[in-house]
Amino acid sequence: MRVILASDHAGLRLKEKIKKYLARKKIEYEDLGTNSFKSVDYPDYALKVAEKVAKNNNTRGILVCGTGTGMTIAANKVKGIRAVAAYDAYSAKMSRIDNDTNVLGLRGRFFPLEKIKKIINVWLDTPFSGEKRHKWRIKKIRDYEMKR
Repeated sequence: MRVILASDHAGLRLKEKIKKYLARKKIEYEDLGTNSFKSVDYPDYALKVAEKVAKNNNTRGILVCGTGTGMTIAANKVKGIRAVAAYDAYSAKMSRIDNDTNVLGLRGRFFPLEKIKKIINVWLDTPFSGEKRHKWRIKKIRDYEMKR
């Protein structure tokens, strides 16, 4: 699996720490920016990651902004993306088991790095359950996306 990363200016510091963490774990990643603390528009970066993840089955995305919320909202506008803003290991785990999320939104401000690492580990290591009811619900989302 390959991880596609991006952040806005508020998430840059954390994104850089995440890159080091993924490298130590020998997880391949690609950084789509930003690389500056100058204010940028988070949708530009969220959409780049989401589009790339939507086109490649063997990828997942990690987005970092101040709260994790804005980038998650933007990413969810791309067909095929199921993004979650996870604030704990439980929400990360259940998003994978039940929703087969493929993009993780993280909070870059006022959040301990050790907690972030745990969320990332759980999210990357948890497989989709594949249960019929969850597949059916995801299919409903896909069907709706195709109508738009």
